[in-house]
Amino acid sequence: MNFPAVPSPAATPLIVGIGGSTRPRSSGELALRYCLSRAEQAGAHTELLSAQDLQLPMYEPAPKTTDPRAARLVDLVARADALIIASPAYHAGISGLVKNALDHLEELRTATPPYLDGKAIGCITTSQGAQGGALTLSALRSVVHALRGWPTPLGVVIDTSAEPFGLDGEPAQEATRSQLGIMTDQVLSVIQQRVNQQRVVIEQRSVPTPTNVPGGAL
Repeated sequence: MNFPAVPSPAATPLIVGIGGSTRPRSSGELALRYCLSRAEQAGAHTELLSAQDLQLPMYEPAPKTTDPRAARLVDLVARADALIIASPAYHAGISGLVKNALDHLEELRTATPPYLDGKAIGCITTSQGAQGGALTLSALRSVVHALRGWPTPLGVVIDTSAEPFGLDGEPAQEATRSQLGIMTDQVLSVIQQRVNQQRVVIEQRSVPTPTNVPGGAL
């Protein structure tokens, strides 16, 4: 499978949301939708891979025909400038659904860049109470680090013991709204920094050297 190289600075950034749970209107999926909507308002293109898109076969590190749903996941992640990942806290760990999806990213080991190298990753966990969510957030960030991604400074834990989202899908509490917004802005900021760095490199490469300036040879 061929994977694209680092996106062009002129391209519209792509942010992919991954996660949620199979429960209808899961808090994780609503959080992802809120963050992706905010990113779209800032000019990004977004794609959401929710629980129904993550019903994948268990990952096996062996050559075989790739499941089309898994192939779509891997392709979107390869092309993405950044990810936002949301997992419910299952016994202080990442859900099997989300972990299996992340395991499939082993297919990016030969990509350029490999895995999640250089990508900003926003991390969200949901739980009945803050303690389990905090432990799961730590576990999720560890997996992201192992895949060479860069978790944003702020990771968000959403306590679902009180209904965190309204019927309109918007955060019901200002604290949740603020944290999701800050985390999304941090993802966008890292993308912008990478674009600026790429532009500097391109500009430096285009500057004539004394050996190719007419009449400038030493």
